Amino acid sequence: MLELLLASSRQKELISLVRRSGLGAEARFLEFFAANIRNPNTRIAYYRAVAAFLNWADRAGLSDLTSIGPIHVAAWVEELGFRYSVPSVKQQLAALKMLFDWLVMGQVIPTNPAASVKSPRHIIRKGKTAVLDPSEARQLIESISPANVIGLRDRALIGTMLYTFARIGAALAMVVDDVYFQHRRLWVRLHEKGGKLHDMPCHHELEAWLVTYIEAANLRSQPDRALFRSWNRQSSALGNDRLCHSNAYAMVQRRAKQAGIKTAICNHTFRATGITAYLLNNGTLEKAAKMANHASTRTTQLYDRRDDSIVLSEVERIRFE
Repeated sequence: MLELLLASSRQKELISLVRRSGLGAEARFLEFFAANIRNPNTRIAYYRAVAAFLNWADRAGLSDLTSIGPIHVAAWVEELGFRYSVPSVKQQLAALKMLFDWLVMGQVIPTNPAASVKSPRHIIRKGKTAVLDPSEARQLIESISPANVIGLRDRALIGTMLYTFARIGAALAMVVDDVYFQHRRLWVRLHEKGGKLHDMPCHHELEAWLVTYIEAANLRSQPDRALFRSWNRQSSALGNDRLCHSNAYAMVQRRAKQAGIKTAICNHTFRATGITAYLLNNGTLEKAAKMANHASTRTTQLYDRRDDSIVLSEVERIRFE
């Protein structure tokens, strides 16, 4: 099963190292990824981290899993610090700690060699995601032509992220039936991380954009199919395949360039822009957290860029006259 995750020569080396620890270790190792981690993106990220470490340990001359000690994990983390950002190092170390805990519970190894290894400190007070000024967001939306279905799709997708604070993954996972009427308003059902469903009422502009897109693309006849679909160049129409993350990113970059937006934006920009715009218009942090489906307001604060305008105005006070 594990070979199907990522097939390459490096992963084959990893499988051989685990197999040298015995059949019990191999089975427990496979179970960690197949049964313990349900999110496919997390599974792949953790697998890559574990593969990198065990390949490194193999090259260092370690014979099997039981020969790995805290000193080896610490040396690997130190080496990672020269090549990766602190959050990336923390994630990779977390993957190791989870795996070794799983192996300890399965009595494959006696202790967790990563448990005593401290991860590098990383203090975040403001997120790094680029945020658009409200006028820039309007400029981008108005630059998208509604004359064709591809323009209607792009406007509806960007609008969904702006007005519902949706992550790109949650928006792309929607099916047509996830856009529905309730209490005389249009609502959307977002498929958030961890299999959670998050329902949000639509802003009146988003309601108009979604309805126009769905009607123009004749999507109501396929209620269980993807809402935001890729473009089929052969038929010059929307296909049946779901729009993927990379194509959504390329679309955002193309639309931003056409609109003359100089800010280096990404898919996540619209979530941060929507939250900031809401707070600028006297919205509360608690309600913003609920709308964004954040477990804590501390996470929502990372998206709050209201202080940026204050800093900019204060910078202009620096004069050399």
